[in-house]
Amino acid sequence: MQKSHNSLKIVVVTTQEQLMHALFIRSICFMEEEHLKISHAFDGNDFQATHMVAYDCDEPIGATRIRWFKDFAKIERTAFRPAFRNARTLKTLSEFVFAHVARKGYSRLITHAGPRYVPLWRRVLGFEVVEGKPPLVSPDYEDCVELVKELVVPHNAISQHSDVGTLYRVEGAWDTPTWLG
Repeated sequence: MQKSHNSLKIVVVTTQEQLMHALFIRSICFMEEEHLKISHAFDGNDFQATHMVAYDCDEPIGATRIRWFKDFAKIERTAFRPAFRNARTLKTLSEFVFAHVARKGYSRLITHAGPRYVPLWRRVLGFEVVEGKPPLVSPDYEDCVELVKELVVPHNAISQHSDVGTLYRVEGAWDTPTWLG
């Protein structure tokens, strides 16, 4: 699955090179700019997550990862290189993520954000603060507030009832036929 907006495209990571691009973006943004420890910028969840990378032409400019739970998905580690931090780029990546998560049958997406980013998640992306849940207190980073976004699951969401050929297809390329159809 790929979405383009002029020179901007978003891809689901399916190659080692794309994964390196995602990790490269996070290195710049989290370790160099935010001065986070490597153990906070990268963790074992990188091996169980779906990563997405935003490109301007062929240049990696942003990345995020999604982790999957029983009743919800969680978007995390979203980062953009400084020159590409704008509402259009954020919305394009986010719309791609929202569509991907909903297509997998999830109607709820959560994230955790520092107080300075909460207004952005709310105004630009339509998330709501989860009331009554205390913030996550971190010794290495600012406290994080939990936010949630309800998604509309499409009629063609991937499920146990999906065509067998669809279930064999590459993550995010569920409409692209493979050797099984």
